[in-house]
Amino acid sequence: MNGKMHSETGAFSSDGMRAEILNPFVHKLELDNTYDKIKTAIFTVILLPFRVIVICYLIVTAWFLACIGLYGLSEEDLRRKPMTGWRSKLRFSILSLMRLVVVAAGFHRVRVLGRHHVPASRREAPVVVIAPHSSFFDAIAIVCLGAPSVVAKADTARLPFIGQLINYTQPVYVWRDDPNSRQNTIKEIIERATSKEDWPQVLIFPEGTCTNRSCLITFKPGGFYPGVPVQPVTIRYPNSRDTVTWTWEGPGALKLLWLTLTQVHSSCEIEFLPVYYPSEAERRDPKLYARNVRDVMAKALGVPVLDYTYDDCRLIAKAKQLGVPHAAHAREINELRGHLGLERSQLELHVAARGGIQRAVPLQQFAARLGIPINVHSQRLFQIFEQGESGEANLADYLLCASFLSLQHAPLSTLLSYAFKIYDPNGTGRININTFEEIASRCLGLCQEEAHNTFRQADLDEKGYLTYDEFISFAQQRTEFGFLFSREAQHKVKAQ
Repeated sequence: MNGKMHSETGAFSSDGMRAEILNPFVHKLELDNTYDKIKTAIFTVILLPFRVIVICYLIVTAWFLACIGLYGLSEEDLRRKPMTGWRSKLRFSILSLMRLVVVAAGFHRVRVLGRHHVPASRREAPVVVIAPHSSFFDAIAIVCLGAPSVVAKADTARLPFIGQLINYTQPVYVWRDDPNSRQNTIKEIIERATSKEDWPQVLIFPEGTCTNRSCLITFKPGGFYPGVPVQPVTIRYPNSRDTVTWTWEGPGALKLLWLTLTQVHSSCEIEFLPVYYPSEAERRDPKLYARNVRDVMAKALGVPVLDYTYDDCRLIAKAKQLGVPHAAHAREINELRGHLGLERSQLELHVAARGGIQRAVPLQQFAARLGIPINVHSQRLFQIFEQGESGEANLADYLLCASFLSLQHAPLSTLLSYAFKIYDPNGTGRININTFEEIASRCLGLCQEEAHNTFRQADLDEKGYLTYDEFISFAQQRTEFGFLFSREAQHKVKAQ
């Protein structure tokens, strides 16, 4: 673990043993004291403008050279054969400028570790795997590796200025919305890695998304399908304040960029591990190959491994946007439910459907209502929903979260029907404006003002309450609530 990170959650390893680690998708960063605030304010005025001007000048210059080098080349040309001649030589000028960008950003201390302190050649290792992936600053490793061909989501090609620089590495783009993207990406990685032509090494971040470096999550097997040797590369940021980590639950990109550029200096460590040569079994099974390489890298980093995936990130992001209680813990809650047999039985839906939910309950009553034993798993579940130090958990919030997890692929209107019963204080089916605002903020993603106005519009007779059927009749006539009735709630999720 590097830098200053805070979290209050643990997680469970795939073998069911408790691993007290940080939630990999949560990062909290605040200026803790007056001194830090004053220092940041001063450097925002003195240091930040200078760095921004220098960085912009260097990036624009590199972008201009990249435009020259890419002139006359189509996307198909970039995918068909490696650059040669003057275009290939221009690559080194662009790379030199990007190294200056790293220095200008304050990373004066980029330590390169490893026995040889240099990356393996393409002949030794056609594929490079870097982990943990925690930030857009991980591009530092790409620069140190000589700008190999990155495997990146296709959206990066449209980024201003940076997109052209990425294109110059002749990347393998992943189209996450294309159902055939996975197969096409694997095919292209195999072709690049086994080609006799002088392609750059293929570089992948096998985790597929950003974490807080507290563990290594599941490695995607795409980069391991060629069955060729790979060089594992680890990256660390040993700074007193972690201003680089970009996760699903935490500061945005601009805040991180601002806080990093206002540090006097930042440190980064890149370690080249020995080339990993796959066994015959690993060549036949890319998932086994990926797991074993992950184990080697986790050992070098001194962190545990957890079977979290990109899909888990999407689940968390969707829960967060809808306002589901404790969305950042959705992956852990689902795993705890699995240990307790709740994921299979979906008993929570039956409890929710009956209504009459008492909000604050002690541990014994919490377990009794769910029909589960009191053990380490149920205690952890209770702890997540505990209200401060009261010794009582919010059962209604838990039931809504559990219903969301059970109904992931159902229309959102189904979840809403359970919410009307869960938060109905009297069990009458009639929801007043305050309760509706609470429901709307927890499973429709509406702010209080939006929920208030929606209630007023839906309550045509001004009765002061709404039933579920009345609200659905209203929502069916409004295009802005069309997402309620689709198989998947049409909320865009943040992809990193």
